[in-house]
Amino acid sequence: MKASANNEQEKPITLTGAFDKPTYKQILIKLFQGLAIPLCIFVLWEILGSMGWLNLYLVPPPSLIWDRLLTVAGNGLLIKHIGASLYRVVCGFSLALCLALPLGFLLGLLPGVRGFLSPTLSFFQQIPAIAWIPMFILWLGIDEASKIAIIVYSAFFPIFLNTLHGIASTDSKLKEVAYTYGLSRWGLMSRVYLPSAAPSVFIGMRLGLSYCWRSLVAAELLGASKGIGYLIQEGREMAQPDLMLVGVLVIGLIGLSLDFVFRRLEKKFLPWQAKVDTKEVPKWQIS
Repeated sequence: MKASANNEQEKPITLTGAFDKPTYKQILIKLFQGLAIPLCIFVLWEILGSMGWLNLYLVPPPSLIWDRLLTVAGNGLLIKHIGASLYRVVCGFSLALCLALPLGFLLGLLPGVRGFLSPTLSFFQQIPAIAWIPMFILWLGIDEASKIAIIVYSAFFPIFLNTLHGIASTDSKLKEVAYTYGLSRWGLMSRVYLPSAAPSVFIGMRLGLSYCWRSLVAAELLGASKGIGYLIQEGREMAQPDLMLVGVLVIGLIGLSLDFVFRRLEKKFLPWQAKVDTKEVPKWQIS
């Protein structure tokens, strides 16, 4: 008995269980949990509509929305609007990354420079992107440039602030070890700062993508000739609530899909990051 007890105590403790892939049963359970409430809402919505308890003109049932979705998808109209919106998001989000990531690294590494730029950037952070839409249309016109500018503005601050937070909060002990081993500046950046800041950077990218997707739809509502926001506006002008709800449904599904892709990329590139706090950086001054 003692020998067996000693053998049990000598078994190495591993963390492989924390990184095991979920089973099909776990995936199905998680999928059911996520779809249970939306399915209940749609079923109740359809039943109330069929019983005449809802105004079908103002609140069309899911069956009518589904029919309209198949119609606009079948004639190619939906793909055209989705492609226009995704093109704007890709261009604007890429520009925001090119601006926010270097500036976040720079201010994270140089606290002295941060003191000069902090008040100005903090001022612009408080202004919502939708407030700039009329001015951007006035300055850049109603074409693509104004919409891409809105996307860049919306995505910049979440990416920038989380990158800044990740660099500034790098463990000082890790930096001391790096200096002890004589790492160069590039080695310090690639082996210490980047791995330490990577979770925060991914969080900022996810938040920035979500923000720019929502602001894009707002810009398309105010002035566009194509896009998901324009589809909703067209439904309003033609008094077709089912078309408007098709646009709302597509916005939610695409946003959910984009967030899912970033979650998978985060798990792939950061396998050691089992759990990350996904809250935004609440303020500028980081100690």
